[in-house]
Amino acid sequence: MKQKKHTKKDKKPAYKKTSQKEENKTMANEIKQNGKGFSEAEIAVHWKEEELIYPPSTFVAQANMADPKVYERFSEKKFPECFKEYADMLTWDRYWHTTLDTSNPPFWKWFVGGKLNASYNCVDRHLQQYKNKAALIWVPEPEEESDAVITYQELFVRINEFAALLRDFAGLKTGDRVTFHMPMVPELPVSMLASARLGIIHSEVYGGFSGQACGDRIQDSQSTVLVTIDGYYRSGTLIDHKANADIAVKRAEELGQKIDKVLVWRRHKGQYASKSPMVKGRDFFVDDLLKEFKGARVEPISMPAEAPLFIMYTSGTTGKPKGAQHSTGGYLSYVAGTSKYIQDIHPEAVYLCMADIGWITGHSYIVYGPLALAATSVMYEGVPTFPDAGRPWRIAERLNVNIFHTAPTSIRMLRKAGPNEPAKYNYHFKHMTTVGEPIEPDVWRWYYYEVGKKEAAIVDTWWQTENGGFLCSTIPAIKPMKPGSAGPGMPGIYPVIYDENGKEIERGSGRAGNICIRNPWPGIFQTIWGDPDRFVKTYYEKYCKNKNSKDWRDWPYFAGDGAMEAEDGYFRILGRIDDVINVAGHRLGTKELESACLTVPEVAEAAVVPVVDEVKGRVPVVYIALKPGYENEGEKIAQKIVATIESVIGKIARPKNIYIVPDMPKTRSGKIMRRVLSAISNRFNVGDVTTLANADVVEKIRVLVQGKDKVIVEKAPEDLEHFGEEK
Repeated sequence: MKQKKHTKKDKKPAYKKTSQKEENKTMANEIKQNGKGFSEAEIAVHWKEEELIYPPSTFVAQANMADPKVYERFSEKKFPECFKEYADMLTWDRYWHTTLDTSNPPFWKWFVGGKLNASYNCVDRHLQQYKNKAALIWVPEPEEESDAVITYQELFVRINEFAALLRDFAGLKTGDRVTFHMPMVPELPVSMLASARLGIIHSEVYGGFSGQACGDRIQDSQSTVLVTIDGYYRSGTLIDHKANADIAVKRAEELGQKIDKVLVWRRHKGQYASKSPMVKGRDFFVDDLLKEFKGARVEPISMPAEAPLFIMYTSGTTGKPKGAQHSTGGYLSYVAGTSKYIQDIHPEAVYLCMADIGWITGHSYIVYGPLALAATSVMYEGVPTFPDAGRPWRIAERLNVNIFHTAPTSIRMLRKAGPNEPAKYNYHFKHMTTVGEPIEPDVWRWYYYEVGKKEAAIVDTWWQTENGGFLCSTIPAIKPMKPGSAGPGMPGIYPVIYDENGKEIERGSGRAGNICIRNPWPGIFQTIWGDPDRFVKTYYEKYCKNKNSKDWRDWPYFAGDGAMEAEDGYFRILGRIDDVINVAGHRLGTKELESACLTVPEVAEAAVVPVVDEVKGRVPVVYIALKPGYENEGEKIAQKIVATIESVIGKIARPKNIYIVPDMPKTRSGKIMRRVLSAISNRFNVGDVTTLANADVVEKIRVLVQGKDKVIVEKAPEDLEHFGEEK
């Protein structure tokens, strides 16, 4: 429903009665007095500080890290040797001689001289004590299908047999690249760890990506072998996934990279789930090949700490994808340390992370981190709300899960579909994580009170594909929780917020800017695969103080996210700096507007995008999905949203329009595609939407906004052309 313009008769919220004209005049005076007002990096912030919530004493009593002195141990004066504490959680074949080599900045090298194997550290070393313990529990999407419980001994056997196949049949060797295009099935971690065993660099492409996107990544990594699966379940449907392999191979070859072999796992034993024919001499069923390697044992290759372990491509929808190259020793040390101290993973933990291994969260906190600590890691094949919103809580109850990890996207989805579902199930989490994007305080509270039942400590973490592991988070037994806040910098991580000119924005100032990390850390990616110049330009050039310096202090890492720091040192992440709307010189973060919308009880999901305005340049447009039962109250709810935004933020943030939509356009991983909404709002081409989970909703929204007749602007303004893209 399109929001009508308010009249004087409309009921107004409690705010200072000034006209929009007066408010703009006041702002202009502020800009004049300040010389230039907000710098480009600064974002206007209207968040109020939320309450502090302390972890239960039962959690603190059993926590892996409850010693406040950890912050002193990881202080700047102890850097970089402090990270020995993480590295010592691993088994090294040879100890390192240099903890941090800064001789070629910003290409930092960690634990130089050390040697180890990631597969050995995640499996072999646990066998003496934990061989009969579950390493992975795989939960298929169809509820009538049985779980697959894979012990550490069974995982060891599977990894060795597939490693022998990769080496002796596929002809891969240390340093080669192999591409996986796989969903959430246990064969994926088996494939990853088999590659790591041989020192083969793996590149997993998220299963929801198209064959063409996979082909682009094959070409970039120069892989000669593709590992895939015939099919998998998604929202109750058996998806034909093998068809993507043919597209990927064709695309890679068009770009000049030939795939020699396609190795196809089968979702159901002895059955083929795809209509895509197997290509003779190129495509092979893995289960058939494994018969030749039954009982094979492959000695893990001792790899230099600096040897690449994997490439993880960022998910940008335009331009050449960026391959984040992660190391073996530094990366594995960092995910082991953060899994132990922040996730509070013990060997006896049953840990459910509902991310996808196709993203960095799944690599770090489903596979490498938990398995390095000998935990039981639960994998779920499907969507969290299938067949209903009680599914995660049934899994948790049945498997006695005590640590739960998911993204705000999933939390909002579950709150929308089943706000009262968690109370129906007898599970008990000691710990919960939120990761991947900022979480709104009201959504955080539902997570804490309804999902966590006030029993669990929550860590709201901030980090990126390029970072390997958490950069900001509370240590759950030491620091209190604050709804909507990612907490302080991690031990050994020294964040700073800069304005556009490199001037530090002080904590507690109420101003926001670009969050950067002043120092290297072991989990930081080594480079962009095959493009070191782009690596430097994208992440270090902006705030580099001296390009000839070999002092790490002169090379802050530029994250590309906006943030503000409270007086207590807690950071609130405002989202990508690209996703900011400049309204008459007032830079508004879209995440803050969306959070204000979500305080309206009837609202399930909110998305805010900019639209061109002749007077103010850009103004916000709001898209709303309602909770069930409120479909006929759109007009009244839209008025409440306007009143809430004006009350919480101010009239400057008043949306031009509010649209009540049946659903948001979403990726397969559940993220709202704001670029599509921005394109519809500004009447330019929405681009390729075929990979969306609900592509049919795009046309419904377009008709709602534009009417039946398409009116397309040939060229979008530069600042809107890529707004809302996944970075």
